[in-house]
Amino acid sequence: MNPKDFNGLKTFPFMRFRFYAVWLSLLCIGVFILQMIIGGFTDVFVLNEQSFFQPWRFLTSIFLHADILHLMFNLFALLLFGSILEKIIGGKKFLLLFFVSGIFANLMAVNFYSSSLGASGAVYGILGCLAILRPKMAVWVYGMPMPMFIAAILWIAAGIFGLFVPSNIGHIAHLSGIGVGFIFGIYLRTRKKKPSIEFETKFKIPETYMRDWEDTYIR
Repeated sequence: MNPKDFNGLKTFPFMRFRFYAVWLSLLCIGVFILQMIIGGFTDVFVLNEQSFFQPWRFLTSIFLHADILHLMFNLFALLLFGSILEKIIGGKKFLLLFFVSGIFANLMAVNFYSSSLGASGAVYGILGCLAILRPKMAVWVYGMPMPMFIAAILWIAAGIFGLFVPSNIGHIAHLSGIGVGFIFGIYLRTRKKKPSIEFETKFKIPETYMRDWEDTYIR
């Protein structure tokens, strides 16, 4: 199977796609069920001032959600855009981006909010990376179709505006996550393709060998 080249990236959709966006979504659903049936479950894993002494909260809070709408919005974006991105960059890089974006967003959020939870920071990392790798991909935002890079600009503008409007939305986490996504996407677009040493070693025929062959069988 021949790889498809996307701006220097070699993608193998069938070999590298592992449905990680689906598995992460199922994990979020399972955790949300535990939040509903176990009293105090959220308090043990949510991001708050105790996180500096209980660092697992920077990770576990990614999978917690405040209510069903919060969960559904994040799952929709994770399943749709996460699956698209995983097909482009492969499962391992997708997971790396998801967790780095989510944890970094929480590291920023803990300095500004008394508590925080949700996969939004990780999801915004996915969106930011896609905006770099697939800038012209059409998406629906605020009821209108537009290129992915325009949507990213609007999301950033909304996040910046939201910093000055009191709400329960973690705009700092969103902006932090999409920033990580931008950096990750730029790295993937600009990295140089390394030559295949294995190919050269296996198929390069020494010139002396060719000359000996000509002397023996042709002359």
